[in-house]
Amino acid sequence: MDHHHGRRLNDFPGEDSRPKVLLVDDQPLNLMFAAAEIEDLCHPILAGNGEEALHLARAEQPGLILLGVRMPGMDGFEVCRRLKADPETAGITVIFLTALNDETDEELGLNLGAIDYISKPFSPPILRARVRNQLLGLRQRQQLERIAQIDALTGIANRRSFDGGLQDEWRRHLAAGQPLGLLMIDVDHFKQFNDRCGHPAGDQALQRVAAAIARHMQRQDDLAVRYGGEEFACILPRTDGPGALELGERLCEAVRALRIPHPASTAGQWVTISVGAFSCVPRAGMSTADLVVGADRHLYQAKAQGRDRVVAGF
Repeated sequence: MDHHHGRRLNDFPGEDSRPKVLLVDDQPLNLMFAAAEIEDLCHPILAGNGEEALHLARAEQPGLILLGVRMPGMDGFEVCRRLKADPETAGITVIFLTALNDETDEELGLNLGAIDYISKPFSPPILRARVRNQLLGLRQRQQLERIAQIDALTGIANRRSFDGGLQDEWRRHLAAGQPLGLLMIDVDHFKQFNDRCGHPAGDQALQRVAAAIARHMQRQDDLAVRYGGEEFACILPRTDGPGALELGERLCEAVRALRIPHPASTAGQWVTISVGAFSCVPRAGMSTADLVVGADRHLYQAKAQGRDRVVAGF
């Protein structure tokens, strides 16, 4: 049992952290051979035709697609055209696998947005090197994207990160039928703190509060966010109402324990937080707004009841 008394459920079954690579070819032997060559670098996903490839690209969001050109029905060029026309898949890197040595075909493919060609029959070292290079580039891009999602003052995730993260978790929990928890957090009487103690002291207080909150995100996919100003939020996967309430109470204690003097607070002599906790199992017809509104409503109640507390609902 973890410290949430079993109210934070086990991980999603069968999740694989390796980058996904989609291999598309109408020849099963080609697919098996290519997959065997690169499976230590990535998690290969196989598609035998264009329709299947488009479906899997949307569903799995691979980092890279190795795409056969000559396939019956929808050929690789048409698959690439459709991938690039769909905002959900337009950003995925495409490399063509081709037996063609015709430069006009090569030019067509590159104009459609593919970034490279590998000629069949391909040499295993070349295939591995190209895939490895693309996955390294992907990891670097993801790191840069992460930096763009970090709040400069506190070093934790920012609002942009919250919006994307909540959408992703909502989709995962909708599919798995598991509860998703959310905490909305306000630093109590922060305007008065800034007025009395000055903005440099206010910035320092926010940094210490953010660090205390982030320390309590015990799971890899828990996300603490600076929502804006003196507001924070925590996305808590697989967490029901009692689990969210308990974590909120621990955050209140942790911020109290920082003992940051607050000469202008009516909630006590130290800097404190108010927390609204909410959890629900996502269902069709609902949206992330239901979760945010629920947590916000309880945050408002926590303030109305005197601050320095958690109010939860589920």
